[in-house]
Amino acid sequence: MISAVVAVHVLVCVALCIVVLLQHGRGADIGAVFGGSSQTVFGASGAGNFLTKVTGGLAVAFFLTSLFLAYASSRHATGSILEGAVAPAPAAAVPAPAAPKAQPASQAPANAPAKPPR
Repeated sequence: MISAVVAVHVLVCVALCIVVLLQHGRGADIGAVFGGSSQTVFGASGAGNFLTKVTGGLAVAFFLTSLFLAYASSRHATGSILEGAVAPAPAAAVPAPAAPKAQPASQAPANAPAKPPR
């Protein structure tokens, strides 16, 4: 069901872009002031033509599919993805090797190099 709505949503988006780009701009006739011929400078504001009605219908379809997809995604987002995960068994602890004990200076071997003064 959601896959079908996503497919319709994508088709509506593409169609809406195409229909909007096909429409004639309102300010396109202003170029007529500088030498072209036009009956009105800013375009007529008469009744909407076919492309305007198609744009309105596609906009309604876009909003409806957007609302449905937002509602459908919010219904499934309850809980965590880690909620049903099984915790892995802890690995066997391996003891770290013991550090060698430092010998006092009085017990240092005779052939040990002397530390340089700082």
